Amino acid sequence: MYELFIGMRYLRAKHRHGFISLISFISVAGITVGVIALIVVLAVYAGFTGGLRDQILGINSHIIVQRTEGYITNYDAMRENILAVDGVIGATPYLYTQTLLSGSGGGSGVVLRGIDPATAGDVIHLESQLLVGSLDSLASADDEQVPGIILGRQLALDLRAGAGQKLRLLSPSGPLTPMGVIPRIKTCRVVGVFETGMFEYDSSLAYMSISAVQQFLEIGDVVHGFEIKVAKSQLNKADRIAEAIVAALGPGTIAKDWMAMNRNLFAAFKLEKIGMFICVALIIIVASLNIISALTMVVMEKGRDIAILKAMGASSQSIMKIFFLQGMVISLTGTVLGVLGGLGLCELLSRYQFIELPSNVYPMTTLPIKVLPGDVAIIAACAVLISLLATLYPSWKASRVKPAEALT
Repeated sequence: MYELFIGMRYLRAKHRHGFISLISFISVAGITVGVIALIVVLAVYAGFTGGLRDQILGINSHIIVQRTEGYITNYDAMRENILAVDGVIGATPYLYTQTLLSGSGGGSGVVLRGIDPATAGDVIHLESQLLVGSLDSLASADDEQVPGIILGRQLALDLRAGAGQKLRLLSPSGPLTPMGVIPRIKTCRVVGVFETGMFEYDSSLAYMSISAVQQFLEIGDVVHGFEIKVAKSQLNKADRIAEAIVAALGPGTIAKDWMAMNRNLFAAFKLEKIGMFICVALIIIVASLNIISALTMVVMEKGRDIAILKAMGASSQSIMKIFFLQGMVISLTGTVLGVLGGLGLCELLSRYQFIELPSNVYPMTTLPIKVLPGDVAIIAACAVLISLLATLYPSWKASRVKPAEALT
């Protein structure tokens, strides 16, 4: 292909106007920087979204099952029916209430979750998040007069409560007397401290056994619902499994999957990802405009050469192909350098983690990086496509050169 040979000669040749070479260099650099920026930005978004999802699913279940009438009485039999549904690998009952927790260091409102220590580890990752204590210590505390409680790390710091310290649970919905409503008060002992990395959970969440919460609320042997875990490979099919659970348990059952419970959050992330992609892609568009400028100036400088080629028999399509290939080389060079640079920078950021994030603002302490091959492929394809579109006008302009006018 003599068109490629001539196009490469035009790229390597010293132009009478050095400004043309500078614009070509800026075009390659612009595409490179744009591709690097896009890869890093989308890798951070993918890492942040994935890390947030993992942390949410570490403290919450994949599916929540409840009954429309409220409390569930025969929850042992109901659990067996749920485990029989295809795709379910774990199920545990739970109780949920909001209450006050006070100690010598002060008081704070908390979300109290009653869990079954024997089956909770099959659904949530509380065991791996414990800094002090274990689920077994929560179960063994039920044998004593004072039940055990597991606190979030920030909540324990706010209350100045450590392992073994006694606290008081206060519920405003107590019995009604002539003196008014008397709050329920129950003494508990700290048997564990956990940390999820998410400030809102670590500062307001506490766990007790289901039996202890039932006694505190005086509601009898009932639960609010079930937390369900599905296989990791079927996370994106959790909505279908939820429908199967509802069909198995019959009318009056409500099942919500993790995607439905966090739909607004992940929709916002997706919208931000698209917005950032468009904003950073403008860098590549600017670099493509530089390609138009560089090739247009080359066409003006090489007008006599183009006329000679046409006089020797070169067709307009061949002339157009020369400058199109020239622009393609610039595009591919910038894209390849950008992909290599972006992947290299992502590797550095993920390996050394020298960018720290405030833990009270973000759910992770270091900048999360997760490179998705699909994102990299889309970025590279868009960069090449935008750059090649920028070469069409200068190439068409070169093919329109008339030998008789250019040689006079």
